[in-house]
Amino acid sequence: MAHSREEGHLLGASDRIELIATIVMALAAIATAWCAFQATKWGGIMSIEFSAANGARVESTRIDGLANTQRSVDVDVFTAWLDTVATEIRDGTIPPVADSGYTPQAGTLSAFYFERMRDEFKPALDAWLDTDPINDPDAPPSPFAMEEYRLAATEEADELITESEEHRQAALDANQNGDNYVLTTVGFALVIFFAGVSSKLVEHRNRLIAIGVALVMFLSALIIALILPIVPPF
Repeated sequence: MAHSREEGHLLGASDRIELIATIVMALAAIATAWCAFQATKWGGIMSIEFSAANGARVESTRIDGLANTQRSVDVDVFTAWLDTVATEIRDGTIPPVADSGYTPQAGTLSAFYFERMRDEFKPALDAWLDTDPINDPDAPPSPFAMEEYRLAATEEADELITESEEHRQAALDANQNGDNYVLTTVGFALVIFFAGVSSKLVEHRNRLIAIGVALVMFLSALIIALILPIVPPF
């Protein structure tokens, strides 16, 4: 009689362990699907961010090329204007540059070059002329050394480089989040394994150990999954 009661007790405990194992496996399966979904979503975000980073870098290269072209134009026109001014001063076509600055003389080649300088370059040229570079040896060597010489294209290219780096960092973060979800998926898969094994073991003690390991791993993986950033399903 006592033997029958013991067998009934063990049978009831075995049923409870199997029930717990079934619940744990079901929850782990749901969590595995969720983590796999999140890993896939983060992988998509990574691809989008890397694509945006490459696009911004390509655009930055294009804009930087435009800035280099504009700079070359400024240098060429300024050099031609400077040589022409020096020639016309020697020839007496125009008077020497006064302290008040350069005033283009209508009909002269120097005025032709001056009027065709880009609008971005003229503030730097005016500021440079105000330093009296002819008479002041401490004056900046050229308008290109002036703070006023700024190219909008260069600033835009720098902004695009910064934007590219931000997208690249976002892609790396997304990749790390995806990897974390993949590892968590592996953890839940092990939970399913140990919970499944627990129902196949004969010894009650071994079944308790297996389901205990499954529960510990499930809680650990669940905590990790809960603290990871998520991507909304829609």
